[in-house]
Amino acid sequence: MGADDKMQNKGEEVGGKVKEGLGKVTGNERMEAEGQGDQAKANVKQAGEHVKDAFKGK
Repeated sequence: MGADDKMQNKGEEVGGKVKEGLGKVTGNERMEAEGQGDQAKANVKQAGEHVKDAFKGK
């Protein structure tokens, strides 16, 4: 389950970057902010996965 979560988190981060970029290009500040929020959420989830891995000894 850990690898699937990591891939999903990375996909969410990439999606956030795309959304942020589209917001910048189109001048849509709300979309840009949502993209930044998506990236932040994904980064927090990834940090949690790293903590779990540290306790597992990986």
